[in-house]
Amino acid sequence: MNRKVDTGLLISRIAIGFPMLFYGIGKLIHGIGFIQQTLIDKGLPGFFGYGVYVGEVLAPILLLLGWRTRLAGAVFAINCVTAMLLVQSAAIFSLNENGGWQVELLMIYALVAVSLFFTGGGKYALSTANQWD
Repeated sequence: MNRKVDTGLLISRIAIGFPMLFYGIGKLIHGIGFIQQTLIDKGLPGFFGYGVYVGEVLAPILLLLGWRTRLAGAVFAINCVTAMLLVQSAAIFSLNENGGWQVELLMIYALVAVSLFFTGGGKYALSTANQWD
């Protein structure tokens, strides 16, 4: 890859990893009770809620570091789609007050994560040149 592509991959990793980490830190501080209750209300086990720590803390850190970027991208994308389906399912077919798609931010996060799953982290990453870079 050339340096411009590698720089673009680094910027993409930062663009989704950094802001999502704040969501995860918020859940570390305030807990995940509302997520567990949402899961229970949908007939799923509440302990699945602990997966949010993987998707919103571990995966963003891995993306920022560029370590196991493909795996982290897949986990990150699954986390975003799960959040969309569990918490914002009513908004999937809705527009916000400015005419934008109600769930556009989550979808952008998910799509960038999927793209990182396919590309890997690039040259400016801790792990490179393997299938899970």
